[in-house]
Amino acid sequence: MTDEAVPFGHDPTPTEVAVSERRRPRLTWLALIPALVVAFVAYTVRLPYFVIGPGPAVDVEPLIHTSGTHTYPSTGHFLLTSVNERQANAYDLLTAWIDPAATVVPERDILAPGQTQEQEIQVAQTEMDTSKTDAAVVALTAEAGYPGSARPGALIEAVVPGTPADGKLFPGDVIASIDGSPVKDPEALGRLIVAGGAGHPLHMTVNGRPGGAVSVTVTPRYDARAGRPIVGVSSVPNFPFPLTISSGSIGGPSAGLMWTLGLTDLLTRGDLTGGRKIAGTGAIDASGKVYPIGGVQEKVVAAQRSGAVLFFVPHDNAADARSVAHGMTIVEVTSFQDALTYLEQHR
Repeated sequence: MTDEAVPFGHDPTPTEVAVSERRRPRLTWLALIPALVVAFVAYTVRLPYFVIGPGPAVDVEPLIHTSGTHTYPSTGHFLLTSVNERQANAYDLLTAWIDPAATVVPERDILAPGQTQEQEIQVAQTEMDTSKTDAAVVALTAEAGYPGSARPGALIEAVVPGTPADGKLFPGDVIASIDGSPVKDPEALGRLIVAGGAGHPLHMTVNGRPGGAVSVTVTPRYDARAGRPIVGVSSVPNFPFPLTISSGSIGGPSAGLMWTLGLTDLLTRGDLTGGRKIAGTGAIDASGKVYPIGGVQEKVVAAQRSGAVLFFVPHDNAADARSVAHGMTIVEVTSFQDALTYLEQHR
């Protein structure tokens, strides 16, 4: 045994250095795995909240298609406004917290009990289809001699959920005949349904769909409140000429007023826009009455971002619209006629 001291540590050999360098990257990646899992979960897991923000502002006149009648496109633009609505993940909530134009609402404010997001989207599309029909009824009544000029057929305005027609007939369908008997108008449709009787299938020829005429079978049921057999639709006289409106993925009833203004402008000489960008919102019924809608503040922001100088808004939404408007005129209306009168007086 010697008196030579043993050092507390020693320099690593080349072999030890190589092993250490191989292990360090592997240990680093292993340490990142929990963080990556958390990030993945935060992105993929949907929370019981929806983020609502400004959507696109869309020029309506290029989306309105007619044939067999003269149209007069304007130099300006009528813009429908919309909101973006998505079920939130953790990142969406963080973004909405930073963005003053975004709003977070509980899921229950968007979805009915037991309703899926896909079902909510389908309801919104149906509401849009009904609003387009009502908008056309108002504009054609004002500018095209409707309903006196109507072509044969009963045009479906709305379908009542849970009735025999639900899922078989849709807003925009035109019922041309039932069991071979021609349908001249909505009154004839009602008579043929009653004559068919509850429980007896009715074979309908339906026009108005992209693929052309289709055959649809609907079995009426007796409705105690109505006191007669029903299929569950409301209908209006057919339009005097072929008319379609392309709304794409935008849903809900709130574009009704702007569809009406756009179609009216197309059907009349002159230019209701006066060369301006005019935006707005508001549900409309077949009588021309304008109803309040949701998401008005987001829609005002969408209009301002598009460069609109004027915004039509239902009377009950006017205060909320003005609270976020900057440098844009807010015009409150209760009817289509209110909007039309304003435009005619402020060309």
